[in-house]
Amino acid sequence: QVQLVESGGGLVQPGGSLRLSCAASGSILSIFAMGWHRQAPGKQRELVARITSGGSTNYGDSVKGRFTISGDNGKNTVYLQMNSLKPEDTAVYYCNANLLSLSRGGTYWGQGTQVPVSS
Repeated sequence: QVQLVESGGGLVQPGGSLRLSCAASGSILSIFAMGWHRQAPGKQRELVARITSGGSTNYGDSVKGRFTISGDNGKNTVYLQMNSLKPEDTAVYYCNANLLSLSRGGTYWGQGTQVPVSS
């Protein structure tokens, strides 16, 4: 069984910063990539950022230059540093991992963490 546990969400003021963390645990054989998606009320889930095990990254257009994704392969953990936050960044942020476990390969998702951006 694989679990993704997110932490670091919470209320932040516009212009502020926040760092999210996500740790993967369980019967993991190999992780190919980890990342974050987000879903705002009434909107579709969208890519925020993704990082491969080799360190390649890609970002959603709306967060480029403000958010930075990084990973620690030894800890099966990914981080999302969010700077210059805007009200439109308000969403539930979901961690995900593309990995191979003892039971199956595929994409796993965390439960999500709320990030409200408001004054």
